[in-house]
Amino acid sequence: MSNRFENKVAIVTGAAGEIGQALIKIMTDEGAKIVAVDHDGAGLAALEKSYAESGQPILAIQADVSKADAVEKLVKQATNTFGGIDIMINNAGIEGVVLPAEDYPEDVFDQVMAVNVRGVFLGTKYVIPALRERGGGSIVNLASVAGMTGSAGTIAYNASKHAVVGMTRSAAVGLGPENIRVNAVCPSPVTGRMMESLEAGVSPEDPLAARDMMSQRIPMQRYAEPVEVANLICFLCSADAAFLNGGLYTVDGGVTASL
Repeated sequence: MSNRFENKVAIVTGAAGEIGQALIKIMTDEGAKIVAVDHDGAGLAALEKSYAESGQPILAIQADVSKADAVEKLVKQATNTFGGIDIMINNAGIEGVVLPAEDYPEDVFDQVMAVNVRGVFLGTKYVIPALRERGGGSIVNLASVAGMTGSAGTIAYNASKHAVVGMTRSAAVGLGPENIRVNAVCPSPVTGRMMESLEAGVSPEDPLAARDMMSQRIPMQRYAEPVEVANLICFLCSADAAFLNGGLYTVDGGVTASL
């Protein structure tokens, strides 16, 4: 087995979700020390327990990534525990609801932007000094094909992911001279809770019909699996991607190629 992440310290937000769990599995297996961050206390506790029992303990921190004091605190805790940080994966995100723009609740819009945009901004802002202390590092932001296109009914989600794309590119330009690489991964629909929620929003009476419809729009005729997204993120965090900076990398079965 590869040891791509031996002696590397990685913060993973949204750690209790499907992609977060897949990331932590790969990275711990390949030598990383993990700081797992999530707002879901129960999910995070279960994750921490499973790794403690397997002999691969992780540092679990319950936090709201949209709150500056919480993000600053978790970065300090990670640095104090492990001596530094090499990798930041801004994976936390929420989907909002599926409604026409004129019916979209303003409080839900604000919540989506707080987690998906402000959360990525704060994660980037507060980890920079720690990465600088290590002589560089990698930040990977979870965007989406929704950040490259438009979709009816998901105005907040699409807007938030377009913002992540813009932040990624701007940060990459600004931080590249310090050997801090910033990239974004843009998945198509991924199997898991978020898509189940969106399917129910699109077709409350028959969510499976919504899944079939969305799958048929993808040339490979299926959703991505969490581990397929995690594999690309891990590559971008590794030394194999040392000259990749400011890129948008799709994991979409060819859907953007058909647009």
